Amino acid sequence: MELFDAEKYRGKRVCVALSGGVDSVCLLHAFKERVAACDISLSAVHIEHGIRGEESIRDMRFCQTLCDKWGIPLKTVRADVPDLVREGGGSAEEVARGVRYSTFRALLEEGGADLVATAHHMDDVAETVLFRLARGTGLAGMKAIEEYGGIVRPLLSCTRAEIEAYADEKNLPHVEDSTNGDENYTRNYIRKTALPAFEKIHGNAAKHLAEFAALAAEEDAFLQTLAESKILRVSGEERVPADLPDVLFRRACLSLVRDADADYTRATVEEIARLRTAQSGKKKVLCGGARYAVREGKYIVFCRGKEAVSEETAFVPAESVYTSPAPFVVRETALPVGGKGALFVDLDAFPAGCVVRARREGDMITPYHAPRKTLKKFLTDRKIPARLSKELPVIAKGSEVYAVVGVEISDAVKVSERTERRGIIQ
Repeated sequence: MELFDAEKYRGKRVCVALSGGVDSVCLLHAFKERVAACDISLSAVHIEHGIRGEESIRDMRFCQTLCDKWGIPLKTVRADVPDLVREGGGSAEEVARGVRYSTFRALLEEGGADLVATAHHMDDVAETVLFRLARGTGLAGMKAIEEYGGIVRPLLSCTRAEIEAYADEKNLPHVEDSTNGDENYTRNYIRKTALPAFEKIHGNAAKHLAEFAALAAEEDAFLQTLAESKILRVSGEERVPADLPDVLFRRACLSLVRDADADYTRATVEEIARLRTAQSGKKKVLCGGARYAVREGKYIVFCRGKEAVSEETAFVPAESVYTSPAPFVVRETALPVGGKGALFVDLDAFPAGCVVRARREGDMITPYHAPRKTLKKFLTDRKIPARLSKELPVIAKGSEVYAVVGVEISDAVKVSERTERRGIIQ
């Protein structure tokens, strides 16, 4: 019997993760049998975690003896997982997994192999699905055991029974991890008790759970792609339509939150979702203030936080360049030529003592050919969000604003028949 089709690995340098257990021994043997036919360069790697004392050393020696007998190069990595747990915390199981996968990544990155093959099989997928369902998860958690980044799982279509039958047929030696029988470990309990109970209910339970995981992964990928396609990206900001269906809205926001906040939780996304019914301007700070989400009209906008600019610069009504709060230039011009947001002014109409600064509470403006009003109301009428208006440079004297750069000028500095020096601000 064949456990998998080795043809898909033709011409590759494959390194098998060998623990010495029946699954990994069968995987290594199955590759060994197809090395010549598929032009595969085969090696193995064993990680000794320093957890089970002499038994762990026994497993390491068994792997070395087996690889010597089969003529397969073996790389052995030793780690002191208990010591790593004492230093950094976490469970021994989590830390040991981290050691394994960092070893796999190093092998791939350093060119030791094209692929690292692990012996995960269909029952492992089923057990993972049950574990995650019991703990609480969504479709993304049903991806269970994936292939990614050069790590492959050739046995995912095989059951544990089929692997054990292969070992019997080929008379393959292996070692047993004594902790595998300890049902105090959640995974062992699922393997020994929960999954067999499901198999009693339906003989193909493991197969159906694995099929569900594959279908869930496919649907999750589709929904994620659809959700991300709804994100509008404008001038370095991301906008999520507030009226998206919940399933797409939360996925789109989660995608942006992951980029912004390493310490996000499910509650973070729920708080952002509540902005959909909040008034415009309401926001949720992310990542210690470096970014935030804010309700603006029909969107939830993800912005990068900026510190308020408090300094001011003397305004010179002549050729000049300003950098704060945002860059702009002033120059004299005889022709009405300018780009988007260009403002034409009478340079001599600005009173002495004008400065360039950010807007302030109490600012007033008499817009071009319009009644006098507060700058706040003017900007609101123009539908300019408060977060953006804080970054707009204004030219003012005291609380009287003569220009909002890129937006409007005061009627007091408009170009008229008496203008001698025509200027442009942009």
